[in-house]
Amino acid sequence: MIKFYNFYEKEFEQIDGKLITTWLKSVVKNENKSIGKISVIYVDDNYLLDINIKYLKHNYFTDIITFNYNQGLNISGDLYISIDTIKSNAEFYDTNFKNELLRVIVHGVLHLLGYNDCEESEKIVMREREDFYLNRILNDRAEI
Repeated sequence: MIKFYNFYEKEFEQIDGKLITTWLKSVVKNENKSIGKISVIYVDDNYLLDINIKYLKHNYFTDIITFNYNQGLNISGDLYISIDTIKSNAEFYDTNFKNELLRVIVHGVLHLLGYNDCEESEKIVMREREDFYLNRILNDRAEI
């Protein structure tokens, strides 16, 4: 089950939750796991900074923080996503907001699936998987 929560107080272009749910289920299935409970929580920069400081002891802004609650092959967790940072990263990387949001969502799910991005070699694998799954949804759904 995937649920979406919006604590972001400004307007932003949302993507249909059913579309994201179907896509993420296919991502998880492709990785030979199953969906448990995943929460996608949209917040602002300051909200995510507070979480970063409180739980991870990091004093900097980020686009996503993932909390992993997996049980065996059942993938569960919370994905806290800063809409402010998604907007600025979309501009910086010269992509559109929805593509950047999808990339960050799948990035969080990849963490739940066991992928890491601490080492340079891990970052390369993570980016390849992001691109693979992002291309799947973008090629299937031109209207995103």
